[in-house]
Amino acid sequence: MSNEKSPSESANNPAAKLWGGRFSEATDAFVERFTASVTFDQRMAMEDIQGSLAHAQMLSEVGVLSADEYHKIADGLKGIAEEIKAGEFPWSVQLEDVHMNIEARLTQRIGATGKKLHTGRSRNDQVATDIRLWLRGRIDLIAAELTRLQNGLVDLAEREADTIMPGFTHLQSAQPVTFGHHLLAWNAMLSRDFERLMDCRKRVNRSPLGAAALAGTSYPINRARTAELLGFDAPTENSLDSVSDRDFAIEFCAFAALLLTHLSRASEELVLWTSSQFDFIDLPDRFCTGSSIMPQKKNPDVPELVRGKTGRVNGHLIALLTLMKSQPLAYNKDNQEDKEPLFDAADTALDCLRAFADMAPALKAKKENMLEAAAKGFSTATDLADYLVRKGVAFRDAHEIVGQSVSFAIEQDKDLSELNLAQLQQFSTEIGEDVFEVLTLEGSVAARDHIGGTAPNQVRAACKRAREEISQRT
Repeated sequence: MSNEKSPSESANNPAAKLWGGRFSEATDAFVERFTASVTFDQRMAMEDIQGSLAHAQMLSEVGVLSADEYHKIADGLKGIAEEIKAGEFPWSVQLEDVHMNIEARLTQRIGATGKKLHTGRSRNDQVATDIRLWLRGRIDLIAAELTRLQNGLVDLAEREADTIMPGFTHLQSAQPVTFGHHLLAWNAMLSRDFERLMDCRKRVNRSPLGAAALAGTSYPINRARTAELLGFDAPTENSLDSVSDRDFAIEFCAFAALLLTHLSRASEELVLWTSSQFDFIDLPDRFCTGSSIMPQKKNPDVPELVRGKTGRVNGHLIALLTLMKSQPLAYNKDNQEDKEPLFDAADTALDCLRAFADMAPALKAKKENMLEAAAKGFSTATDLADYLVRKGVAFRDAHEIVGQSVSFAIEQDKDLSELNLAQLQQFSTEIGEDVFEVLTLEGSVAARDHIGGTAPNQVRAACKRAREEISQRT
């Protein structure tokens, strides 16, 4: 095949363009570069070949292609796939996109039969199919990493079911919780993310192939067959919508934005907890970097970078929403701009999940520091109020009593648990010796012994339920 011309050699003359029959002059060189997408859509090459193989097989089954023509096309496409994998494929900007590059190369390899591949389809339904195939594959990779992260979090949560730490509202000490309980809050966010991802996959997994440019085709195609060959659940319903719909890409980016928002929240806590002011956890060195000037520094770069990448993914969601907001039916060149935001959102989500899935199981809790911090800030004040209510005091009155007790403790520079019985009873005679059982941190977390509560046995039960839910995924 050394005597073959490369696709770009003939692309400069307008008639050589696969669409160039009605044009009398070549495309301006700048316009050619400006409108080309092959520099980024070539990453869908395997999906493009996969879609073309299914299309060719269907055309042969309905009699549009002969068996010999189909086998030539199939062999040619498989050879092109090997060229691409080996890094030997001659990509050409003059041929605009991944589809025309592959089709031109096919014709070079097998001759005029290659020109028959495009029968009954358009680049409009072809690219819509490619994107869905590519995104479906990415969704499956992301789902696997999300599951790996959740398994790691649940394992860590079970190990830390008894580790007491302060729970916060407004970043102020509120009530004691356990580290395991806190980790399961992260897992709850991720479980919703997984549900959203799987729901998104259902709408991704519809085949637009056969919708052609916008109105279908007059050839006797079998769209259900190509959908089956490509592993889609069904063909899309409306040809106009099939080629112009990018809801699935927007929906995926919405999922990715929420996922990154959740990872960013966790990252913010990791950054805080590794600071000397909190000193709750230790991150292994392999997830951190140092300072070029301050030798003592150990910077939590991985969570900081995940936190930073959240804005990037949020931006991709807004970009796609804006891209689609004013488009009339059906396909428009605007839609070329859908790929780079979608590709980057998927890549970023996958990378951030991989980083977290590697990092989360390696977190080391500094239990003494967490316990000491939980003892500050009158975190058992609500337990004292609940104690008074159980003694028959109305909650609003109990709230007032405890507020006065806290004010007194602040004056004495003591925690509530450090006041003696006489000091506490000056605010309510309902307070008895048994009050000190509820003022301990251990008693506080153990008292919340209900589903979703902080009691260590509830945390372990929640871990078991989480594992069962994760294990049921297919």
